[in-house]
Amino acid sequence: MPSLTSRTPAPAADGGGAPAAAPSRTGRDPFFDNAKYLAIVLVAVGHSWEPLPDSGRLVETLYTFVYTFHMPVFIIIAGYFSRGLELRSGRVWVWKLVTGLVVPYAVFEIAYTLFERLTGTPDFSLSPLTPYWLLWFLPALFLWRLTTPFWQTVRWPVAVSLVIAAMGAVSSNIGGDLQLQRVLQFLPYYVLGLQLRPAHFDFVRRRAVRLASVPVCLVALAVAYWAVPRTTTSWFFRRYGAEQLGSPAWTGAVVTPLLFACALVLSACFLAWVPNRRLWMTALGAGTLYGYLLHGFVIKGAVKLDLYDMDVVSTPLGRILVSVAAAAMVTALCTPPVRRMFRYAVEPRLDRARKPDPAA
Repeated sequence: MPSLTSRTPAPAADGGGAPAAAPSRTGRDPFFDNAKYLAIVLVAVGHSWEPLPDSGRLVETLYTFVYTFHMPVFIIIAGYFSRGLELRSGRVWVWKLVTGLVVPYAVFEIAYTLFERLTGTPDFSLSPLTPYWLLWFLPALFLWRLTTPFWQTVRWPVAVSLVIAAMGAVSSNIGGDLQLQRVLQFLPYYVLGLQLRPAHFDFVRRRAVRLASVPVCLVALAVAYWAVPRTTTSWFFRRYGAEQLGSPAWTGAVVTPLLFACALVLSACFLAWVPNRRLWMTALGAGTLYGYLLHGFVIKGAVKLDLYDMDVVSTPLGRILVSVAAAAMVTALCTPPVRRMFRYAVEPRLDRARKPDPAA
């Protein structure tokens, strides 16, 4: 979701017969912008399925499948483009973190609070330490990026982060401040992204990987269909400890690496099919933060207007229409006109509020 500038070196062969994508004129690799756009579409469609009445086993299967990897792949990409963060850049580094994540979080926390108060919940409280629904990602990314120098120093960073995530899943006493459960349990994907290099993405874009991803996804869908009546999708939210989900505490230590492995495999399958070249969706990939932060108003608004109570929504055709509408809606929210309109809130320019850098 955050705008991740993807500046790349000169293109090289990926070892599988297909050349790596060349940067566009703006210096951005279209592969990553395409990946972010397709991922934000999955996020919006998944959110549009949540209020469906009696969604049925098929929708629940697709929901489970999508939620296995759609946020992990976003976080992996965020980690990949955070590799250059170092404390040596001093105040500039901290300033960018605050203006790019903390300020938009505060703005949209207030905006969503006002939205709730004006649409039927007048006593909805403003609680900065309790992120509203989808806003958890901003403080999470802020905290992850603060720890980047540590992960660039420690040995076996992914293994260490998995241990921390498992400890979070085992414990049910972490509390809800800044949704720290999610911060801990999604941490390994960010750390993994920090360790990746262009060659890793070149590998998953090989034709052999692309072909292998088809049966892998079919098996994953079959497993999801089998698992729907036997488990809860709340595991995929990474918001609760094992005991809060009705399982023994030790289950969290088992489920954490299992979900990590599943997310890693399906993320690779997803990335294998992301186009390398510049397409109509490429420019939209630079605006995924806008689509992420704004689409919540549309979905919550549809719920408050009782649009999900319409008879057609309960039919197979209605579920398809909801999915298509969600994809179209988030696409529109990533377009340049919307970005220009809301740039003051999503990407505020606060240079006047900053002291001159003594080093400069």
